[in-house]
Amino acid sequence: MKRKVVNVGVLQIACDKDPQVNMEKTAKGIRDLAQAGAQIICLQELFRSLYFCDVEDYENFKLAESIPGPSTHTLGGLAKELGVVIIASLFEKRAEGLYHNTTAVLDADGEYLGKYRKMHIPDDPGYYEKFYFTPGDLGYKVFKTRFGNLGILICWDQWYPEAARITTLKGADILFYPTAIGWHKDQDIDTNDEQYQAWQTIQRSHAVANGVPVVSVNRVGSEANMKFWGGSFVTNAFGKVVYQAPHDEEILQVVEISLEGSDRYRTHWPFLRDRRIDSYEPLLNRYLDEE
Repeated sequence: MKRKVVNVGVLQIACDKDPQVNMEKTAKGIRDLAQAGAQIICLQELFRSLYFCDVEDYENFKLAESIPGPSTHTLGGLAKELGVVIIASLFEKRAEGLYHNTTAVLDADGEYLGKYRKMHIPDDPGYYEKFYFTPGDLGYKVFKTRFGNLGILICWDQWYPEAARITTLKGADILFYPTAIGWHKDQDIDTNDEQYQAWQTIQRSHAVANGVPVVSVNRVGSEANMKFWGGSFVTNAFGKVVYQAPHDEEILQVVEISLEGSDRYRTHWPFLRDRRIDSYEPLLNRYLDEE
């Protein structure tokens, strides 16, 4: 029987160049969050390392691992010991020369439930992800865990309402977004604020349009020319921000999420009922050029 309330753990940390240090720091954070009552714990994007996609460097491929593999083994043991679900973003080596930006899900009994491979891959100054990652080919995924059906998307996926919609239509109770995004260290305050507000607003809109809570977990700290903006947040099923982390601090926070809101909001704001699916075929085009 599906629980009506779940406690979500947000782990927003700064990363070290040593993957082992990051794993140990993350494991401690998971333990602390579980002790504080968290049932589902979401880690930030690529938590095992610095955000290496700021440069195109073949040496960085050595950071990748198989999934399932060493990290899922470690985190699965923690999940079983603590009785928590863990959402873990990892650099996946699928085969020689084939890599993905992937999130693994460990259930509260330690079972590896599967993975989601990031579908939308950016390529921008400081975010050269197309150099490293092959676009996901598993489709949009929902994982049935002890504490609910979890929809997982990753960072750049945040900007695409289609991804949120499809994941919701597959039965997600909550949308989770492990993230690594920041400001250039020399960027002005007004631009910083504009970018953060856009980032949060688009994700809040996914909650509103789909009637599901959203959990977005970002990293924090300065790496090379980037200052990661933290600001991890949680919304209810109508896009109201119920928790927001600061921009410049490491945070371990447990947030209670109601799973009862979706039915209420979808009844009073019946966006799913009124979708004109017969009219959406043009979305399959890259752009609609006028003849």
